[in-house]
Amino acid sequence: MDSDFLKRQNRAPIAEALEEYTSERVVPFDVPGHKHGRGNPELTAFLGERTMTLDVNSMKPLDNLCHPVSVIKDAEELAAEAFGARAAFFMVGGTTSSVQAMVFTVAARGDKIIVPRNVHRSVIYAMVLCGAIPVYVDPGAHEQLGIALGMTLPDIENAIRKNPDAKAIFVNNPTYYGICSDLRGIVNLAHAHGMQVIVDEAHGTHLSFSDKLPVSAMEAGADMAAVSMHKSGGSLTQSSFLLVGGTGDMQTSGERTAPEISPAYVRQIINLTQTTSGSYLFLSSLDLSRKRLALHGKELFDKVIDMAEYARSEINSIGGYYAIGSELVDGKAICDFDKTKLVIHTLPVGLAGIEVYDLLRDEYDIQMEFGDFGNCLAYLSVGDRVRELERLVGALSEIRRHFGKDPLVSIPNSYIAPIVALSPQEAFYAKTEHVDFGSSVGRIAAESIMCYPPGIPVLAPGERITEEVLEYLRFAQEKGCQITGAEDSSLSTIRVVV
Repeated sequence: MDSDFLKRQNRAPIAEALEEYTSERVVPFDVPGHKHGRGNPELTAFLGERTMTLDVNSMKPLDNLCHPVSVIKDAEELAAEAFGARAAFFMVGGTTSSVQAMVFTVAARGDKIIVPRNVHRSVIYAMVLCGAIPVYVDPGAHEQLGIALGMTLPDIENAIRKNPDAKAIFVNNPTYYGICSDLRGIVNLAHAHGMQVIVDEAHGTHLSFSDKLPVSAMEAGADMAAVSMHKSGGSLTQSSFLLVGGTGDMQTSGERTAPEISPAYVRQIINLTQTTSGSYLFLSSLDLSRKRLALHGKELFDKVIDMAEYARSEINSIGGYYAIGSELVDGKAICDFDKTKLVIHTLPVGLAGIEVYDLLRDEYDIQMEFGDFGNCLAYLSVGDRVRELERLVGALSEIRRHFGKDPLVSIPNSYIAPIVALSPQEAFYAKTEHVDFGSSVGRIAAESIMCYPPGIPVLAPGERITEEVLEYLRFAQEKGCQITGAEDSSLSTIRVVV
């Protein structure tokens, strides 16, 4: 990094403007109504006086998120530079709002988007709202781990051949489990066929700041990317970046025929749904976190990688458990692996991932990110320390000793190939009825049902219900997974199309 870059990135315009604002002793006759916390003493005591003082509304010196012209505009330009993008937008509705804005930007009612089926529910819901039609690419599942893999280039080529009118290709980079598809290859293939590439990089903030990790969306030349700064980048929960257009070293295999996305149009799309009262707590956290990553990201994430590799080695030495790593990379469905992800396969110790998740939380006060049927995930980021990992390793060893059983082998895969009968929008807004869970086989779902996290629908609107889906959901309930999305939270009934 050159000195000019470091000098520019050493600023945090929004945070600096807030500091100046608090020093001016402004009399607030605007919202929010708590008036620097005076109107809600109990909340002020709970969150702190400084937090309440910084919870302010848009005003001349603090700019306006919907139409930034000063400090927010400056901060967005710095974020774009830090991530190698043409433009960056501060998002305060979580990465869900960023993902939805991407879908709304590239597709309207009736337009097709090529997507892997293991997308986050925000993608499905975006299609419900805008009327886009998903063309699913089956990512397949790892035979031992039971997790969804990446998309292969031959599968994408097949989807393009069958759907040459598709507008865009949607990619997870990486998946929750750290699996990466061949993003450069996908970008080149899509652009050669006039299609744009939008990327859910919710779990890949760190990819832009380390040469030891898989390629980031912007470096690969993707058209848009949704980046969860709060997940691995250190900002407050619910804060995110939406990036437009890469300025990296895209290696095109032919002439680009896909239209470039206009940042001005993206702003209009964002303003369709994003709040007009953006939280300056979220905005300043994004600003300061970007500054920290731009200046120190490489050393920070090198440490995270080292911690993850250390933990993998220690967990694998316990016996039974399998902490997955780069040995899975095959250059196809697993083109690369995010080494910061600590995914622990638990079936060899006779326990489902969700059971280990519960034991760690209930017996050892260790909060994991999530557990599925066969795996448990520890999410490592800039705030982790080796001593906490050593505590995790010790707890896993005790769990094997005290709760371990014969190895489990008959566990449903976490990925079930869908049977699509209607578009998500058609099914969601169709005339519907509730039918008994057990007698719903063959009907078309009108709602999403998923285990959360990771929030990937087992069943989405427009998909035909199969016995395999019901078996998966029954097993999930038995193991204590949190089932969300259905109107009937007990899952006694399912809403289906009449």
